[in-house]
Amino acid sequence: MEQVLSPEVFAALAAVDTPTVCNAIELVLGHRTAEGFTTEPVLAAHPSLPAIVGYARTGLIRSSQPAEESPETVRARRIAYYRYVAAHPGPVMVVLQDIDSRPGLGAFWGEVNVAIHKGLGAQGVLTNGSMRDLGAIDPGFQILAGSLSPSHAFVHIEAFDCPVEIFGLKVRSSDLLHADRHGAVIIDPRIALELPRAIDVVTRKEAPVLKVARSPGFTVEKLIEAWGEAEDVH
Repeated sequence: MEQVLSPEVFAALAAVDTPTVCNAIELVLGHRTAEGFTTEPVLAAHPSLPAIVGYARTGLIRSSQPAEESPETVRARRIAYYRYVAAHPGPVMVVLQDIDSRPGLGAFWGEVNVAIHKGLGAQGVLTNGSMRDLGAIDPGFQILAGSLSPSHAFVHIEAFDCPVEIFGLKVRSSDLLHADRHGAVIIDPRIALELPRAIDVVTRKEAPVLKVARSPGFTVEKLIEAWGEAEDVH
């Protein structure tokens, strides 16, 4: 069962970038980790947009060949997928895995699907597939994709509400994710409520080092002193 988080917690998470959230997660865990985040580069449709935070709505797509089922079956699955996205009270992040041997041949994400998904309440999407219509898609909807493509080819939904793997990150339906132009990280619901405070601590720990490093006359001795100040932040 999903843990219901307050708007204040979501606001605190959305106010910082994904690397900061990764650091905060490690602070809560008490150790570094090498899992739970994307491990390959992403291409952001809008690099300057703030982070998106949402519960995963997952699916599989393919574009290299037409669907084997009848047009009626394909249409029914597409409608069922949209209902699945819309059914979650949100906030929602769509996570679509392109299962072709060459992901991104045809783009699922363009002006029309962005408009549909935003209208259904989605904040953005993480996909190893491609995107297009960069000059026309809604500037408030983030797409984190693997590539660009001018065509949609035969793109269609193969399945939804299923486990997926995007850029090395395994995602299940309803997982809580934080994502921006750097990539995405899964937030364990057991530590989600601790993250706003951890984010504050991470930010305050970095402050003395950044301040002295950007000041005239910076030296290694001043760095060591700043590290000492950072260690006293709790």
